[in-house]
Amino acid sequence: MFTSFIMLGGVLLSPAASANAANEPTSTYSDQSYSDDAEHFSEELMDETEYELTADQKEFEQYLEKVFALESYETKAMDALESVGSQVTSANRKSMYLKLTNTVIPNYTKLVSKAKQIKPIHPELKKIHAYFVKGSYLQLEGYLLYKQAVSKNKVNYTILKQGSAKVKAGGDLINQCEQYLYAYARNLGYDF
Repeated sequence: MFTSFIMLGGVLLSPAASANAANEPTSTYSDQSYSDDAEHFSEELMDETEYELTADQKEFEQYLEKVFALESYETKAMDALESVGSQVTSANRKSMYLKLTNTVIPNYTKLVSKAKQIKPIHPELKKIHAYFVKGSYLQLEGYLLYKQAVSKNKVNYTILKQGSAKVKAGGDLINQCEQYLYAYARNLGYDF
């Protein structure tokens, strides 16, 4: 899941760090790849007193701050899912149901709700954010299907598979969002 574009993909340096970055050709995707181990990446923003940000750069940085604030919801949800294991069986069905009901779904619901409240002004950033909202919502729908699949004494593997497809589709949209954010950041003059 995409909760922090910087933490998942690399280091963000201020536009002043690379004066020619805005003049360099950009691609729609960086060499950076998604990593589940976000701790290996760090955020580095140079001191804003050294330069003046454009309105688009200010909005972008404010946008990222709002998205970073959502990270705790995803972390709680993913930690709960990981504690049950990656395979759903009769033995862990009840535990999975409780984790989904008490932790995963409430946290993802908050994440989606708060993501919908973020309203970028720049048209391109608005389009990019729509990928994030739609992807997060699809993942929430997937987790709701997981819950339905494990709610009875016998695991419903058909519904579980449908849930998995939604979670994957949501993840794909979020990955697209991340790719577009990199390109957008480069167009604003940020260097990675």
